[in-house]
Amino acid sequence: MKKLISVKLTSNIIITINTLAILMHVLVLLKILPHDFVWGGRLKSEDLIMFESISIIVQLLFISIIAVKAGYVFKGRFKRTVNFCLWVLFGLMLLNTLGNLASSSGLETIVMTPLTLVLAFLVFRLAIEK
Repeated sequence: MKKLISVKLTSNIIITINTLAILMHVLVLLKILPHDFVWGGRLKSEDLIMFESISIIVQLLFISIIAVKAGYVFKGRFKRTVNFCLWVLFGLMLLNTLGNLASSSGLETIVMTPLTLVLAFLVFRLAIEK
């Protein structure tokens, strides 16, 4: 798998996907996108700001971990912590994929399930890199 896709390309793809996800969450907050598209279609409108803010913070943390692994920031530092976080993210992406499959939002199931599965494989690619 290491020869199929480089660390830099993998990192860039993950960062791009997560940046687009942040944009999507902002559009949900601005009520441009419907809120039933996220959180399995079970989010009540009064919880929207809190849950979408959590999503944005998690996405930023995800991007930060990838940026460190790619050497964009803190080059050569926090290797053990970042590798541990990558394995945790891999597990979370697999669980998120299962959650998307169980979503009551058809759009979330169709769009987000394959996306989270791709992210899981990309994070796995980074996690196996020494």
